Amino acid sequence: MKLLAFVGDAVAVIAFAAVGMVQHHGGFSATGLAEVAWPFLAALVVGWVVSLAWRAPSKPVRTGLPVWAVTVVGGLLLRAATGGGTAMAFVVVATLTLLVLLVGWRLVVAGIRAARRVRNG
Repeated sequence: MKLLAFVGDAVAVIAFAAVGMVQHHGGFSATGLAEVAWPFLAALVVGWVVSLAWRAPSKPVRTGLPVWAVTVVGGLLLRAATGGGTAMAFVVVATLTLLVLLVGWRLVVAGIRAARRVRNG
């Protein structure tokens, strides 16, 4: 579950970058995708380390919120430091999209687990 959770988070970050590229540039290349995604992927790794995410990878509050916060803030700071755009609209979209992606799947898992507990007594 731990590796799968990390891979899921990484795929979410890559999907965020890919969709943004398609929406704003009409397509994407591997080089462009790497350029957009790497600051957020690097920050994601830091978020996992800082939050000790491997201890409870699917917990929305205990793990999801810190991973999301570090990924957004760290990704935006790295992006700004390397000359990437940080327009307010991008900051808002990145913040909300990554919240939905990084915390959202954890909420779904928590809901499924709660429903199973209720069903099983």
